[in-house]
Amino acid sequence: MIACLRPLSALCLAGLLAACASSPSSSLGELPRTPDASIEQLLQQASTAKPEQAASLRLSAADLAYKQQDIGRSARILEQIPLDSLKPAQQVFASTLSAELAMTRNQPKSALKALAHPSLERLAELPVDQQVRTQLVRSRALEADGQTLAAARERVFIAPLLNGDSAASNHEAIWTLVSHLPLDQLQGGADKDLSGWLELARLTKTSATLEQQQASIDNWRKQNPDHPAAKQLPLPLVKLKELANQPLTKIALLLPQEGQLATVARALRDGFLAAHYQAQQAGQAQPAIEIYDSSKLGSVDEFYRKAQADGVQLVVGPLEKPLVKQLSAREQLPITTLALNYSDSNQESPAQLFQFGLAAEDEAREVARRAWADGMRSAVALVPRGEWGDRVLRAFQQSWQAEGGRLIAAEHMDQPVALAQQIADLFQLRQSEARAKRLQSTLGVAVASQPARRHDVDFIFLAATPQQAQQIKPTLAFQYAGDVPVYATSHLYSAANDPAQYQDLNGIRFCETPWLLNSDDPLRQQTASQWPQAGGSLGRLYAMGADAYRLAPRLTQLKALPDTQVDGLSGRLSLNPAQRIERQLPWAEFRDGQVQRLEDSDT
Repeated sequence: MIACLRPLSALCLAGLLAACASSPSSSLGELPRTPDASIEQLLQQASTAKPEQAASLRLSAADLAYKQQDIGRSARILEQIPLDSLKPAQQVFASTLSAELAMTRNQPKSALKALAHPSLERLAELPVDQQVRTQLVRSRALEADGQTLAAARERVFIAPLLNGDSAASNHEAIWTLVSHLPLDQLQGGADKDLSGWLELARLTKTSATLEQQQASIDNWRKQNPDHPAAKQLPLPLVKLKELANQPLTKIALLLPQEGQLATVARALRDGFLAAHYQAQQAGQAQPAIEIYDSSKLGSVDEFYRKAQADGVQLVVGPLEKPLVKQLSAREQLPITTLALNYSDSNQESPAQLFQFGLAAEDEAREVARRAWADGMRSAVALVPRGEWGDRVLRAFQQSWQAEGGRLIAAEHMDQPVALAQQIADLFQLRQSEARAKRLQSTLGVAVASQPARRHDVDFIFLAATPQQAQQIKPTLAFQYAGDVPVYATSHLYSAANDPAQYQDLNGIRFCETPWLLNSDDPLRQQTASQWPQAGGSLGRLYAMGADAYRLAPRLTQLKALPDTQVDGLSGRLSLNPAQRIERQLPWAEFRDGQVQRLEDSDT
């Protein structure tokens, strides 16, 4: 499979354009012409034409059907054309059309396979229009296949061949692609234009505030005056200028200092303040922070009146779900608020309210995304009994089916003694045993048999506590399903430094916060040196607190620029249409009692 087209130097590009201007060689052949005829007329002509001309006419008919959005007919016509009998120019045309048809069916791997045909090596000899068409569908396929950097590279390469609306659309698409790359992929490469795009994206991601982002962008433009993005900033960066003129100077942190949530609130508060002090130590001007005790709150209205009198521009909190529901029920709020919990999912909220938390639903959606990317197509699920398990299962099922996956069965875990039976039910082992008994009864003699599990299950989705999870793998092995991959939420990971307790989890893949997977992060190291518990499972709350601080100045940006993502310590953060922060998490796997981080492309 061709992952990306090799970048060309200016000299090669000049030669490429010169080759396009010349007439095609006899060995290359000619592209099908744009016909002034209907599909029926073209097919009629093809039925009486010589083989080479007939193939060209049918290619024109298939292309015309595709352009008329008659996808099924286009595919049927294309199937009738023997690809190996065509000359290279027609093979390129047919392979490109085949890739375009695959993309209409959301099959990027099939599209990339079509574009791996050997004839594509001669693409540079064809007219510019054909090159652009081929490379655009390759870029789309790479993006849909999760090869974001390769897709960006492809679009950067074809940019000089475009003009007008096509050039402008491609320009914005390049920015969308590079801005979605993780930081570790935003490194310079051999291609100068691509390196410039990557550096610009890196600067916008690593700047803590809008003001710093704007300064970084301005400096980059001065250093790269001839870069396409310096000559014409992508639209999202143009909007940043407008947002940067509204600095944030004072934040209210509204958390309970007493009661059942006090421990959670302390971890959130300390993570929030740690991020604040780190930014201050870097010499960056930071907003003042005023802490308010929500456990002593008389009324929400009274709090907002006091906060306004104190000059607060943004409220972070509350944590308590009843208070978040109260805020959600208002038509509007006097101050923009980032709640640290969620109201009911079907509750419409005021425009000034944003919601952020460590939602288990985010992790269930992340499992669906990762498993599908790894080639899984059918699943069974094991979740705890109760309302929490129901929510997680519902989120997984919705996301998994939206991807195109199939959920075959689900069990709600009960007492440990029932787990073996539930796993047996998931894999239909009892039916296998019953078949063996019926056979023995029929034959009248003992039958040596081993129970066989169903084989239409690609993986298990698991949401479980560490104690529950430690029973899962041994039970799967006992029930003849030890080879079935397990994808889990972070709840099975205790973050304890004890390899012995992870031995029974070997092979399980799980999503987890960057905070707990990256012990080298400076903020995590600094925080854990002061509060050792930040290195354990409570670390997720410290990460959330730090991310709340980093989100605070960017809420307006996230709302104004929906494609914006923030690389946080609790995940990669984005804002959905309901103004809830959603997280995408990195992945790890238990191997020999150790946690091994996985790259996104690992399978």
